[in-house]
Amino acid sequence: MKAKDVIEALGALAHEHRLALYRLLVQRGPEGLPAGHIATRLKLVPSSLTFHLQALQRAGLINQRRESRQLIYSADFDVMNKVVGYLTENCCAESTAECCAPAWQPKSAKRAAKAA
Repeated sequence: MKAKDVIEALGALAHEHRLALYRLLVQRGPEGLPAGHIATRLKLVPSSLTFHLQALQRAGLINQRRESRQLIYSADFDVMNKVVGYLTENCCAESTAECCAPAWQPKSAKRAAKAA
């Protein structure tokens, strides 16, 4: 991935509503959500939602598909992973410390760790 593309993706995410929208779509997974459901969950009027969806689409972060009369939006996980990969590809390259372990765990892993 090129620096220009990463800057565009990060720029698109650098807004409160777009970041919330993107996180919602990532949480939903590949099946995505219809635009109306997104608007309701995020309490956005349709014109604002359209504006934010278009910004994320231009950055390549989300996909759109039509199912009957609905537009379904989903996160593009390949692009998401490329952006994260770009940010971390040289992690600790000039350090002797081990610092590249992810600081987060999926919620399912946290629940499993607590149960053990």
